[in-house]
Amino acid sequence: MNTPPPQKEVKRTVWLFASASFLHDMGADMIFSVWPTFLTEILGANKTVVGLIDGFGDAIVSIAQAVSGYVSDKIRKRKVFVWMGYFFGGIAKIGYSFSPTWHWVMPFRLLDRSGKMRGAPRDAIVSDLSTLSNRGRHFGILRMMDYSGAIVGIIASIILLRFMSIRTMLLISAVPSMFAVILVIFAYREKRPIAQKIFKGIRLTDLTPNLRLYIMLSAIFTLGAFSYSFLLLSAKQFGFQTGTMPVLYLLYSAVAALLSLPFGKLADRIGRKPVLFFSFSCWCIVSLLFIFTHSATVVVLAFALYGIHVASLEPVQRALAAELAPKDLVASTLGGYQMVIGLCSLPASLVAGMLWDRIGIAAPFTLSLILTVFAMFLLLFLKDGMPKRAA
Repeated sequence: MNTPPPQKEVKRTVWLFASASFLHDMGADMIFSVWPTFLTEILGANKTVVGLIDGFGDAIVSIAQAVSGYVSDKIRKRKVFVWMGYFFGGIAKIGYSFSPTWHWVMPFRLLDRSGKMRGAPRDAIVSDLSTLSNRGRHFGILRMMDYSGAIVGIIASIILLRFMSIRTMLLISAVPSMFAVILVIFAYREKRPIAQKIFKGIRLTDLTPNLRLYIMLSAIFTLGAFSYSFLLLSAKQFGFQTGTMPVLYLLYSAVAALLSLPFGKLADRIGRKPVLFFSFSCWCIVSLLFIFTHSATVVVLAFALYGIHVASLEPVQRALAAELAPKDLVASTLGGYQMVIGLCSLPASLVAGMLWDRIGIAAPFTLSLILTVFAMFLLLFLKDGMPKRAA
C-alpha cells in the first residue's frame, strides 16, 4: 500500500503544473482574443469555416486526451504527455504565423489541439495527489493560473498589436509554451507506482450508471456550448471594433481567474453538483442576453457572466469526473470524458456557424439554451459522490 506524499510535495507539484499552465496560456491567449479576426479578415474564412476550424480543434482535443489517458494508465507514465503537449502547442503557433490561407491552418490546428494530450495525465497526477476535501481547490488553482496566464497574454497582445502585425505576434506567442516545456522536464520528477494491478483497458461496464449519466448530461450541454469565437463575433456585430476584442476577452479571463479558486473551494464545501448547476444557469443567462438584447453595455455584462460560468464549470467538471472514475483508471476515465466532450464540440461549433450564416445570430444561442436546460434537468438525478460531512 502506497503512503500518501507529504503535503509540501503535493503543494509543490500542484503549483508546478499551475505555473506551466500559466506560461502556456499566456502564449495561447496572446492570439485567442484576435483568433476570429485572424481567420476571417486575414485568412478569408467565413463564420461556418470558423465553426469548422474551432470544432475540428475541439474534436482533436477529445481524441488526444482519450489516447493519452489510456496510454498513460497502461504504461503508468504521465510526465512525457505533459511536456510534449506544451511543445506541440508552441510549434503550432509558429505554423499559424506562416499560414497564407485558412486551409493551411488546419494541420497546425491539428498539432496544436493534439497538444491537449497533456490534460488527462496531468489531471490524473493532480487527482491522485488530492482528497475529497481539497480536490476542487487543486483544480481551482490550475484554472486560476490558466486564466491568470490568459490575462497577461491578452494585455501583451493589446500592447504588441500597436507595434507589430498579428502574424509576428503569433510567432512570439510560441516562446512561453517552450518555457513551460523546460519547466516540466526539469522541475517535475515522476514517481512510478510501487504496485499496480495489470492494466486491461477501460470498458463501458467499468463505468457506474452515475458516471454514465454524468457523461451524458455533459455531452448534451456541450452540444450547445459552441466556441468562444462566436461570442467575440457577436460583440463585433453589436458595435465593438477589432481593437476592443482583446478587452472583452480580458474581462472574461479576469473574472474567471478571480473566481476559479473560490468556486473550487466552494465545491469542496457544498459538493460539486450545486456549483455545476449554478454554472449552467449562468450560461443560460448569457444566451438569453445575446438573444434578446443588442446593447453594448449588455454585451460587457454577458462576457463577465461568461467568466463566472467557466470559473464555476471547469474546476468542478474534472474533479467530479475523477471522483466518479474507477480508482485505477482515473486517467483513462478523464481522457474518455474529455473525448466525449470534444467530439460533441465539433458539431456544436459547426452547427452554430451554419445557423448564424443561414438564420441569424439568435439561432445558435436559442439551441444552446434548450440543450442547457435539458442538461440541468438530468443533473437533478446525479449523485456527486461526496460523503455527507458530520456536523
